[in-house]
Amino acid sequence: MARAIILMADSLGIGAAPDADKFGDVGANTLAHLLKAYHDETGKALSLPNLSKLGLIDACEAAGGETCLVSDRQASQGAWGYAKELSSGKDTPSGHWEMAGVPVLFDWGYFPKTQPSFPQEFVDEFIAATGIPGILGNCHASGTTILEQLGEEHVKSGKPICYTSADSVFQIAAHEESFGLERLYEVCEIARELLDKLNIGRVIARPFLGTSNADFARTGNRRDYSVLPPASTLLDVLSKHGGEVISIGKIADIYAHQGITQKHKAPGLMNLLEKSSEVFASAPDNSLIFTNLVDFDEKFGHRRNPVGYAKALKEFDDYLPTILNQLNADDVLMITADHGCDPTFPGSEHTREYVPVIAYQPGMQNTPLGERNSFADIGQTLAQWFNLPALEYGDGFLNKLNAPK
Repeated sequence: MARAIILMADSLGIGAAPDADKFGDVGANTLAHLLKAYHDETGKALSLPNLSKLGLIDACEAAGGETCLVSDRQASQGAWGYAKELSSGKDTPSGHWEMAGVPVLFDWGYFPKTQPSFPQEFVDEFIAATGIPGILGNCHASGTTILEQLGEEHVKSGKPICYTSADSVFQIAAHEESFGLERLYEVCEIARELLDKLNIGRVIARPFLGTSNADFARTGNRRDYSVLPPASTLLDVLSKHGGEVISIGKIADIYAHQGITQKHKAPGLMNLLEKSSEVFASAPDNSLIFTNLVDFDEKFGHRRNPVGYAKALKEFDDYLPTILNQLNADDVLMITADHGCDPTFPGSEHTREYVPVIAYQPGMQNTPLGERNSFADIGQTLAQWFNLPALEYGDGFLNKLNAPK
């Protein structure tokens, strides 16, 4: 029986997608540009021997047409390619759901960039249903900046900070101690129900701690409240057929806890990787371990910190041998992303990009996969890997791998 582990490098795009012009993202290339920024600041190329060995650098250069400035580059020994997105948006649920075989072919609801951003009818319902004294923010904002601007007022007033972005999302920031973590979760659950009629994809609880605007910082107790995927995903199919689907990080939240048989939280990149390794070591046959490495997006992409992003990518590269050495003959490692978030691009939003499609088994040879027409090719391949019924979307590439016995 087979096992698989997916490491979703959140936001690690590798070049503007063919339809990037529709999103104002022509010229974006998260990986190539963070590598260039690191080289420009430090005077040296980033060392990525393990990711290059898996084919990430070849995939980026093929997708984006730009040279990737790396050192210690190794010849590819994995299956590598690049996928464009079918889904209508460039948000987190769309990327994840499509990868699992369910592209989002409808339009989400979005909040305008005017201020206030939220319809007054919703705000009135929200305040009445939760009993809060009002809200702060009511705008498009950076999550870190808005804490600096409104954190102290929130603590004094008890009004949660509510904001949005270019994604279909309603975010609520509140102090874990003065407002209360469980109360924040309750408020988010109410907002989730009220926002269904507006077709908003996610409500996100953004708890923080600190004593003043100078030191307010988010904690690891974030929670996402997503709508249900519109159809059965790979996760649903695998769990229905007796497999284990093990969520590491925010994966369970993104899929609205559907198809998940086990879930583990872990704050920070290294904790997520270590938890993934720990769980993988004892995972039974017919298991899928699925990890979202959120720091790349949340701490570096959105905050437009390319050098920090590069350093985090180096930590990922350094840790990879631990997981690679755990792979048995009937195991496969997949590395991909859900969208781009080019830290050198104007603004602070996601970018419409190709994502890497990396698959590796022990003893593999260099296996180019070329351009893939959907993120769903990954899910379809894993459906084949686990000998499951075919998903509705995706063109699998199991024939490029050593099929499990």
